[in-house]
Amino acid sequence: MYAIIETGGKQYRVQNGDVIYVEKLDAQVDEEVPSTKLLL
Repeated sequence: MYAIIETGGKQYRVQNGDVIYVEKLDAQVDEEVPSTKLLL
């Protein structure tokens, strides 16, 4: 199962356990950041 999220002005297809690189996000390396938009 997967989800489509929108963060940092882009959309990403993610699954449980995925690690993604998001540009333009004010966070430290390895910091968990809650997603603001769940699209699917």
